[in-house]
Amino acid sequence: MKHSLLIIALLLGVWAINAQEFTRQDSLRGSITQERVWWDLNHYDLNVKVEPSKKFISGYNVVRYKVLKEAKTLQIDLQEPMQIESVEQDGKKLKFTSEGNAHFIKLRKRQVPGAYNELKIKYSGYPREAVRAPWDGGFSWKEDTNGNPFVATSCQGLGASVWWPNKDHMYDEVDSMRISATVPKELMDVSNGQLESVEEKGDFKTYNWVVKNPINNYGVNVNIGDYTHFGETYQGENGPLQLDYYVLPENLEKAKKQFAQTPMMMRAFEHWFGPYPFYEDGFKLVEVPYLGMEHQSSVTYGNKFENGYLGRDLSGSGWGLQFDFIIIHEAGHEWFANNITYKDIADMWVHEGFTAYSENLYLDYHFGKKASAEYVIGTRANIQNDRPIIGPYGVNKSGSGDMYYKGANMLHTLRQLVEDDEKWRQILRGINKDFYHQTVTSEQIENYLSEKSGKDLSAFFDQYLRTIMIPTLEYKIDGETISYRYVDIVEGFDMPIKITVDGSEKWLFPNATWKTEELGGTQVDFDKNFYIETQKI
Repeated sequence: MKHSLLIIALLLGVWAINAQEFTRQDSLRGSITQERVWWDLNHYDLNVKVEPSKKFISGYNVVRYKVLKEAKTLQIDLQEPMQIESVEQDGKKLKFTSEGNAHFIKLRKRQVPGAYNELKIKYSGYPREAVRAPWDGGFSWKEDTNGNPFVATSCQGLGASVWWPNKDHMYDEVDSMRISATVPKELMDVSNGQLESVEEKGDFKTYNWVVKNPINNYGVNVNIGDYTHFGETYQGENGPLQLDYYVLPENLEKAKKQFAQTPMMMRAFEHWFGPYPFYEDGFKLVEVPYLGMEHQSSVTYGNKFENGYLGRDLSGSGWGLQFDFIIIHEAGHEWFANNITYKDIADMWVHEGFTAYSENLYLDYHFGKKASAEYVIGTRANIQNDRPIIGPYGVNKSGSGDMYYKGANMLHTLRQLVEDDEKWRQILRGINKDFYHQTVTSEQIENYLSEKSGKDLSAFFDQYLRTIMIPTLEYKIDGETISYRYVDIVEGFDMPIKITVDGSEKWLFPNATWKTEELGGTQVDFDKNFYIETQKI
């Protein structure tokens, strides 16, 4: 009876979450509107002038797109208080109407399916200032210890339209991009991709960066400071890869020591996930005045040049102090977030679950399987089970923060079910190959894992992603006989688990019905690699 009441309470909690009110702005930001669906992004040419003394930016974005079907209105996003000054197509001014952060451009030219067209959008303003970057997002206007401006952007969830005009929905990634950032001449801008050229114009310099691969909007960044540079070449699976590092001069020696973990990260992740997905654009670590973020090919870093998460071990196992959390976690996103990107932020676990799991695989590669298991199991202390991992669709709303370590432990459990580490490695590599540079849904990834593992994982994913229940194994032992069943589970959940009996491994196959079997021994230990709870009755 108590378990039935628990399930009812949990379901009521889920219904309450799903019933929360969303605004039309949420829908305009989070859904594939009629004004978005008819055109496909091809290229951005973003030009932005950043004036730190005024906390002001201005510039334009040329948006090139392919017409998929005829239409007369196109949606561009730019968040208040930023303002669009003008929109042009083929040199002709276009009218537009604004509804909050969404701007609807009235097109004069016939939009012919298959044709490529361009819009030039001029804009300016005082962008939202990040208070607690990267969680709230916007511009971070800081100073270094010498009083020089130290400026950076971060905007996941909030959206890149907080500082530049774009098609701000994750389902459609631009194929390539140019970023030209104009900054005071005594400073440097570091953005995504490769530095093509630098132009000096009076008191300012323009840094022209070229991105040759598809990139999601929130992955685009500008980082401005009195940077010094060093680098190295990594011999990777796809050949030489340029690793570049940009830090403040006073941190150069610390960075040279700490960033030695970068090629270690590359070796581990290329082993587990396949080739780094952006060889043409290189890889950078860039010091910023906040903790860090997974900006594509321009990963930002603010972890104080020490191991752990600001010096702490998030697992409590000791293993979390064997690596720099920001280098390993944020770089792991190059595979899961930047190579493979969610279509809707409701499925953000595809980014964070796999990348939290990558911390464990980094340890596995360099320190062994026992270390990695102790780490990921230790992170369970951070799981809240407050709401489902998958959030509501179409309103730009993510699910629970449990997407990190509950997601990681779900994947760690799945590794046990596959029972073949090489097969598991090939599945992880296959995901990055078969969904290379694509936007995906949770359903696609779930179906892929079911197919490649040869197991029907539908109830498994429903349990861990769509409820807040932890499967609980009730059991009783009488001599050498065990009786057991699952409670707090979705219909059809029947995940096998591993136990040891007097030191010998044995599988149990529980479901919602009581089962009884002979153990052949009396000392029973449950394998902690499976994310369940056990209750002796």
